[in-house]
Amino acid sequence: MTGHPVDRDDLLRPIDRDDLLRPVDRDDLLRPVDHDDLLRPVTDVARALLGCHVSRAGVTVRITETEAYAGLTDPASRVLSRPTAHNAPVFGPPGHAFVYFTYGHHWMLCVVTGPVGVPDVVLLRAGEVVEGHDVVAARRGGARPRDWCRGPGRLTRALGVDGSFSGVDLVTARHRGGPDADEALRLTTGDAVGPATVATGPRVGVRGPGGDGDAYPWRFWFDGDPTVSAYRAAAPRPRPRVPE
Repeated sequence: MTGHPVDRDDLLRPIDRDDLLRPVDRDDLLRPVDHDDLLRPVTDVARALLGCHVSRAGVTVRITETEAYAGLTDPASRVLSRPTAHNAPVFGPPGHAFVYFTYGHHWMLCVVTGPVGVPDVVLLRAGEVVEGHDVVAARRGGARPRDWCRGPGRLTRALGVDGSFSGVDLVTARHRGGPDADEALRLTTGDAVGPATVATGPRVGVRGPGGDGDAYPWRFWFDGDPTVSAYRAAAPRPRPRVPE
């Protein structure tokens, strides 16, 4: 990849969407994400995380699909409307992980964004394994490489992430209880993104107003990337049975 040199100080300043499209030197692409990078609106962060890398214990995944959730105003984020022991990380500082269990058997990994007290998160929906292929192949059985992280539950299985990582600082890569090289979960910048490579649309499986792709086109992905998950609308609610 080629591009013009960019000052490190310039990379860390607050930036808007146009700034995200600038090319940067390869040497700066894999720097740790800064906490301040994640203080922008959650939809901007969701797009900016495309091409970033999430790594743990020798496995690195390049993020190819994300979804934004704005806890205070988003009809799809009702579970985040008030703090509980379970969702406390989302009300904390940006750059921390929020990991939750869903559908009875899937762990989902989110990046907390915005200022303290604002429960905005970006769900990491899909990615491409770029390091640790042997480890992921063992974890994912006979799945094809394109499917290793093709969906948020598959992504966490590939990384070996579960609920114990909720609240971990992804910027400093500190695991719960202190530094631990074997358990570190880290978020770093990755490949620069061009304007023609990113698509947006409705979030997967979201019911009601929050699933409206015109009002909430808050799913972001690399257009044409084979590791991106398939879109599925929310299943309709079952109709109550009427006694005969």
